Amino acid sequence: MQLITTELEETIPMLYATEDIKLEDKRVYAKLFTPDTDWTWYIMELSIEERICFAMTQNDSCMEIGYTSIDELESIKGPLGLGVERDLGFTACKYSELKL
Repeated sequence: MQLITTELEETIPMLYATEDIKLEDKRVYAKLFTPDTDWTWYIMELSIEERICFAMTQNDSCMEIGYTSIDELESIKGPLGLGVERDLGFTACKYSELKL
């Protein structure tokens, strides 16, 4: 599965473009997850050239906001050998509207 489509590339702001916006007001444009673990990434900014995104990463034991390599996301395999997927039913929303 293509994690970052051309449509998302054109929609997600460039890295640092929203740094003056409070976290709760930032928009989340994509949700990525591993179907055989509890890891989820909520993408807010993107640099296709550098293949890095700014995201909130979450699992059952922690939540962290920072930069994530798209190449690393594409290489992850869970215990059942499943890779990271994009939630096709996710609708862009404000960070504060996420149901975590």
